[in-house]
Amino acid sequence: MPPYVSHVTGVLDENDEEVSTKNILPEVTKPENRKLQLVWRNIILFAYLYLASFYGLYLMFTSAKLATSIFAYFLYQLGGFGITAGAHRLWAHRSFKAKWPLRLLLAFCNTLAFEDSVIDWSRDHRVHHKFSETDADPYNAKRGFFFSHIGWLLCRKHPQVKEKGKQIDLSDLYQDPILRYQKKYYLFVMPVICFVLPTAAPMYFWGESFKNAFFVNLFRYCFTLNSTWLVNSAAHLWGSKPYDKFINPAENFAVSVLALGEGWHNFHHTFPWDYKASELGKYSVNFSSAFIDFFAKIGWAYDLKTVSEDLVKKRVLRTGDGSHHVWGWGDMDQALEDYEGAIIKHRKSDDFN
Repeated sequence: MPPYVSHVTGVLDENDEEVSTKNILPEVTKPENRKLQLVWRNIILFAYLYLASFYGLYLMFTSAKLATSIFAYFLYQLGGFGITAGAHRLWAHRSFKAKWPLRLLLAFCNTLAFEDSVIDWSRDHRVHHKFSETDADPYNAKRGFFFSHIGWLLCRKHPQVKEKGKQIDLSDLYQDPILRYQKKYYLFVMPVICFVLPTAAPMYFWGESFKNAFFVNLFRYCFTLNSTWLVNSAAHLWGSKPYDKFINPAENFAVSVLALGEGWHNFHHTFPWDYKASELGKYSVNFSSAFIDFFAKIGWAYDLKTVSEDLVKKRVLRTGDGSHHVWGWGDMDQALEDYEGAIIKHRKSDDFN
């Protein structure tokens, strides 16, 4: 039976109120002592990418035009949204729904980021949530920072990753024609969107040299990769755990800044279906939530799912590590300025409330 028609696991059911605390025995979560099978092709390609990216960074400060650097930053933001708002929050977790123009835009941005097709990315991410910190987790943080950050891409997958991946239901993704076409033609459209067009645009529009345009774009691509990878590595190793102290994922401000709001990871693994992936939105470092809210305003995004303050409070009191000084709106310690300065959107009469 192909994986996309396998039985429903329920781990990411959009009707789940929360993900229960898992008390997994240490001997189960401890990585199996097996020799990693290195994939030298990937090692060589990533080695070149990093060297070329450092050269691209050097060119940004020496010979590249300012417009080229600004363009690279803009593409980093676009590619990031393709992962955070698209592959992650929309498709992997179904935390909101989107009309076809937004799905098409996010599929384009996702292809620009070049982190595999949405279907394959979502499969690995659903396995990651269902079997987090075990050998079935593709980027198991129990193996350390390097493995969870990039090492998992430099070696063969653990057999458990493949076995459990076949049990994950992907039928909802295959029902989307945009995702089906992206996966079918990925190896054709990805090089054009991720490398050819970003290199050609600066050359055509403001006369940038090929060398500057090409290597600065490689830096942009590498920076996007590492920013999103930090969610799997740093945000699973360092930070506070105000919602669930029994799991590895933590609240990491630095990761949120780089990954457009994905670093509030203790909240996200506790309530994976919340479209904000954080309790209070934190727009200052959660551009992905602002991105989704903007498209909700114009009607392209809808059915935005979020956690009630009461449910958050119950979970904080039950399993939090004590670092959550204000559980949410109406807390006895909430400052008066919070009440006076708050803007309440999408009230009960609104379709999205």
